[in-house]
Amino acid sequence: MRAHLLLLIWAYLCSRGISQAAFQRTRGETLKEQDEGGAPSDEGRTLRRSKRGWMWNQFFLLEEYIGTDYQYVGKLHSDQDRGDGTVKYVLYGDGAGSLFLIDENSGDIHATKRLDREEKAFYTLRAQAVSKRTGRPLEPESEFVIKIHDINDNEPKFAKETFLASVPEMSDIGTSVIQVTATDADDATYGNSARLVYSILQGQPYFSIEPETGVIRTALSNMNRESREHFQVVIQAKDMAGQMGGLSGTATVSITLSDVNDSPPRFPQGTYQFGVPETAGVGAPVGRISATDADVGRNAEMEYSIIGGDGLDFFEVVTDRHTQEGVVTLRKLVDFEKKKMYVLRVQVENPQLDPRFLSKGPFKDTAMVKVSVQDMDEPPEFQHPSYVMEVKENAPVGSVIGSVSAMDPDAAQSPVRYSIDRHTDMERLFNIHPGNGSIFTVKSLDREEHAWHNISIIAAESDNPRQTSRVPVYIRVLDVNDNAPTFATYYETFVCENARDGQTIQTISATDADDPVGGHRFYFSLAPEASSKANFTVRDNQDNTAGILTRGSGFSRIHQSSYQVPVVIADSGRPPQSSTSTLTVHVCSCDRDGNMKACSSEALLRSAGLSTDAIVAILLCVFILLMIVVLFAALRRQKKKEPLIISKEDVRDNVVSYNDEGGGEEDTQAFDIGTLRNPEAVDDGKQRRDIVPESVCPPLRRGGDPCRENTDVRDFISQRLQDSDADPVAPPYDSLATFAYEGTGSVAESLSSLGSVATDADHDYDYLSEWGPRFRKLADLYGAGSAGERDS
Repeated sequence: MRAHLLLLIWAYLCSRGISQAAFQRTRGETLKEQDEGGAPSDEGRTLRRSKRGWMWNQFFLLEEYIGTDYQYVGKLHSDQDRGDGTVKYVLYGDGAGSLFLIDENSGDIHATKRLDREEKAFYTLRAQAVSKRTGRPLEPESEFVIKIHDINDNEPKFAKETFLASVPEMSDIGTSVIQVTATDADDATYGNSARLVYSILQGQPYFSIEPETGVIRTALSNMNRESREHFQVVIQAKDMAGQMGGLSGTATVSITLSDVNDSPPRFPQGTYQFGVPETAGVGAPVGRISATDADVGRNAEMEYSIIGGDGLDFFEVVTDRHTQEGVVTLRKLVDFEKKKMYVLRVQVENPQLDPRFLSKGPFKDTAMVKVSVQDMDEPPEFQHPSYVMEVKENAPVGSVIGSVSAMDPDAAQSPVRYSIDRHTDMERLFNIHPGNGSIFTVKSLDREEHAWHNISIIAAESDNPRQTSRVPVYIRVLDVNDNAPTFATYYETFVCENARDGQTIQTISATDADDPVGGHRFYFSLAPEASSKANFTVRDNQDNTAGILTRGSGFSRIHQSSYQVPVVIADSGRPPQSSTSTLTVHVCSCDRDGNMKACSSEALLRSAGLSTDAIVAILLCVFILLMIVVLFAALRRQKKKEPLIISKEDVRDNVVSYNDEGGGEEDTQAFDIGTLRNPEAVDDGKQRRDIVPESVCPPLRRGGDPCRENTDVRDFISQRLQDSDADPVAPPYDSLATFAYEGTGSVAESLSSLGSVATDADHDYDYLSEWGPRFRKLADLYGAGSAGERDS
């Protein structure tokens, strides 16, 4: 408090002295006559420039004023002020009227509030002396600055409370770690309020700091990360150049020692032992070895290798990058019967070395690895990984193609039995002798059907059939010349009627299913039986093609429309095979250029590229389409029959209707269906509606009475109806049986032959002529005249 009070007194005295010094007056020549407002007279006097009679530059004010009264800043005074109270002082600018007040009569300036330099370091104001009488300025406006004097009221502050840094372990003394800096809000240009000094409060003797710069450096050598990795260092920044009474701030620096490769890898044990079954495949893991390294990251990476021993060809070791372990794997198959134990010398080393620490080496280590081979029951082994055999396609059934051989690798030497995997020989073309492995044919082979057969042979131990192995066998069927050549395609051509002798009308080629080693060679010739009377001949082109040439001229469609040319085709095999193919030649009318003009319809179609089968197929399709059209038209014309039962109240399910011919125009009486609904109400004396009364039948014009002659039939049907109506075990009422016969009301009378006699002479058809023109032809045929002619 005492020091602060002294500072305040000293600042006040300075401000008073500076204020008085600011009242320097610059005098100059003025007008001889000047009124109160300083205006010159207008009566012919020379005008001269009026210089400012008062000016000031700046005032100083101490920050953080703690007094109760307003703090005095300074005094403004103009030489125009004679003390008579006619001058008024006016203040403008930053804080005028609020922070700073001026006494308009005396020019004294006071600060009304406590000011902080860190918020605002200076204020710019303007002052002016004004005449109270006229309100006019007595002098030009003047600008001045009020500067705030700094006091040490802000402590140093670091950018963050905790800093992170790292430095390599084993670093030399004085190695730079990190630079930490603090800031002080006080004025660095005034006194020592912002002059900082850095020091270490915690972290010695490992680290040191430069007092002025804040750079932290190592203070000890050989700091080992493996012994201690993390350090907490507390740094202090103090102002006033570190003197007593200065303010301070602290920060924590977390320093980590980064790793360097200063620790070599070491095996924790000198010998490792593993076992591997002899059935293990190549690449199978045998075991893992692990070395230790105190370093971390890349410095702890290790490489394993086999540098000696008797298993260099059978084993290898690789590094697992995730665990930094050495994985011993099988490089070649081992056999218990050949060698039971292998000894390996394995080395581990760091691939990333630091030359500074090579003196601590060597950065490698070795260990012995013993691998014992475990005896296992192994499956039989074939002498070859695969077999290729050949057989001719005409080989007889039972021919031996070849043999396979396998043996048990175990010391027991169990016998081996062979079999064929039938999934690879579905047609059962081959078989194998179970004892000696001989493969022979069971069926005939055809190369043209299958040129190769791939089968799988299974070898199994007799003592342990579950121990099996397989081997593929590829059987090639050798070609034998057993197929005769034929035309390459169906040939059909034409010859013009005006064709010349020796004209080529078609070129032919051949094909053969066989596959000779040197390729095909075909020979073409005309069949011997057709050579003497043939109108065509064959010319072999010596390139597996031949030309069909005319022999003679003057072909005629009328005389013969087509010719059949038999061609003999032979191959060059041993023994040679030949066949006769026929070429069809149609005779056509052509123009002078040989273009076909007219030919038979079949020839035209064939010339267009249509075969006989194609023509038949087209005609068959046309016929089927016509039948479909006719059937569709017939279905459209067919009338839909009216159902027998229309009423919704009729519950009958089955209606059996016998639709016989009606009785003519007068046969309009329908069967009374009410009888079937209520059979008990049937009146035996009531005449049935479905039976035409006998009295309706009119007498015939000539001949006997048909009603009398058909009485037995009518009685038979009537009796059947009565029996059906009265039968208590008759079919259910939902089944309707209708017995009908031809009526007697038709003008044509009955046409039934039931009442006819055996011969046509008993009938008289003369009445047909009375029925009109439509029946006159029948009357002529069957009338008396015709009968007489027939009798004659």
